[in-house]
Amino acid sequence: MSKKNNQFTGVVFSTDPNFQFEVESNEIVNTLAPQQQNLRVQLDKKQRGGKSVTIITGFIGELSDLEVLGRKIKQKCGVGGAVKDKMILIQGDFRDKILNLLIEDGYKAKKAGG
Repeated sequence: MSKKNNQFTGVVFSTDPNFQFEVESNEIVNTLAPQQQNLRVQLDKKQRGGKSVTIITGFIGELSDLEVLGRKIKQKCGVGGAVKDKMILIQGDFRDKILNLLIEDGYKAKKAGG
């Protein structure tokens, strides 16, 4: 994951003396209904000291709603985790259990990766 926080993405140099860079506004995205969400559940072991982490991506909506979903999944699985960079990270390999939980709650979810 790239950790670039450059507000001037896409602009390298401008010869126009009247150039004014327009900063994109951080618009608040309304949270889509669970039936409209297209979530991906995958397992990751890279750069984690051999430990496996289940990652849920594809959530479209407010960060507070994502944190509520992450908290619910952590409680149901009985493990730790975090919400970072619009992803839910769950410690351990819980792909099948998380997939079943999401489908029961009405989310469109599928396994991703190998």
